[in-house]
Amino acid sequence: MQEGLFTKGLFTFLKDLQRHNDRAWFAENKERYVEAVQQPALEFVRAFAPFLAEISSQFVADGRPVGGSLSRIYRDVRFTDKSPYKTHVVISFRHRLGKDVQMPGYHLYLGPGEVFAAAGIWHPDRETLHRIRTAIVQKPRDWEKATGGEAFSARFRLSGDKLKRAPAGFGPDHPLIEDLKWKDYFALAMFDERTAIRGDFVPLFARTCSGATPFMRFLCQALGRPF
Repeated sequence: MQEGLFTKGLFTFLKDLQRHNDRAWFAENKERYVEAVQQPALEFVRAFAPFLAEISSQFVADGRPVGGSLSRIYRDVRFTDKSPYKTHVVISFRHRLGKDVQMPGYHLYLGPGEVFAAAGIWHPDRETLHRIRTAIVQKPRDWEKATGGEAFSARFRLSGDKLKRAPAGFGPDHPLIEDLKWKDYFALAMFDERTAIRGDFVPLFARTCSGATPFMRFLCQALGRPF
């Protein structure tokens, strides 16, 4: 089998970064980061672009090293975790209209011992949540088809935070109440490190994302965006 874009070196670097998460160590190992992490990730973005176009023309594969699909390695230290660097890699393919967390997107997460594809919206705001929940109530069959279809349910599972009680404005006896309780409309498909370094990982990731098409189409339609 041909070599993949990602190598064991990516995960080795991230494991070392977990042990040495400081600016001095990173400065000494910046070349390792570029060679083992950044360059392969940007190549992945470019290689995935034609596959993404076949899934939907509404999502963007941006191969720029800064401001593109590859997330920054630098952590925002204003929050709880004060370590300066992320110890995982996230590659995001966001909707061309409103490329932020309030829009559905496809994502690849690479970390030591944890690799997964994701589709959907993570931590949307109150208005976005209300629009999705309203769509579920108004089009329950479409929602059930989107999340219960064979291609989706064979690979993906809904994940994220949930309310303990029914959200405001929605009856607790609704037959889809458990789905209405989600605070994230985000689905995960798990991989592993060995799969990520395979030569066929790009088309495998593409087939996985394709399986989320009904789910992503439902979210886009709920938010008034084309799929």
